[in-house]
Amino acid sequence: MDTTSPGVADDPVEATEVPGSHTSWKRFALFSIPASVAVGGILIAMAQGALAASFTVSGQDFKISADKLDGEGFVQYGWLDQTVREEAVPVAVAGIRHAEIEGLCQSVLTEFPIIGKISLELTAGDQGTPVIAENLVIDMSQMDGNAEFKNMEIGRDAGTLDQGPEGAKGFNDLFGMQSDTIVVEDLEQTARAASAGTFRLSGLSLGISLGESECF
Repeated sequence: MDTTSPGVADDPVEATEVPGSHTSWKRFALFSIPASVAVGGILIAMAQGALAASFTVSGQDFKISADKLDGEGFVQYGWLDQTVREEAVPVAVAGIRHAEIEGLCQSVLTEFPIIGKISLELTAGDQGTPVIAENLVIDMSQMDGNAEFKNMEIGRDAGTLDQGPEGAKGFNDLFGMQSDTIVVEDLEQTARAASAGTFRLSGLSLGISLGESECF
């Protein structure tokens, strides 16, 4: 992937469908940050706390899956999160102004001495009423699914993104993309952080169990 500063797409793609897509967003995030920015602006931003997540992320990944995500106002750009030990974590930030999610699952697996592995699993939106999220932002390292975008702009300067939640944009000169809408079926994500202005979970169920019980 070209790491030079991309310009705004002249002719946005009206509809793009990516069947069975698999993207390593960690690799995307690294390649979308030019070396000069990584040495300068990124480190300064880390010191000032201007990171993708609005909080210090944990040292654990968690998994998110959904039967279907239907969103309006989508943006995507590479970034760095930070752990409590001030370690940089490359992520791809996905921002959606309004999202409806069917069959949502979220899980995290933790291993403890003596006890072994413990799974925390949350499900919602599987009884005919979707989960509703406003100003949803997910910092992820991997995503699978069948995706369709409308009026997509690929290679837009991340500092000029304007379709997603307010403030959801990257640094100037970095790679970004956005679309009017996004639909993903059979979604599977590995993420470090997620936040939303409003998160309405119908049919919420949360459980803890010994052993491995993850969304995928």
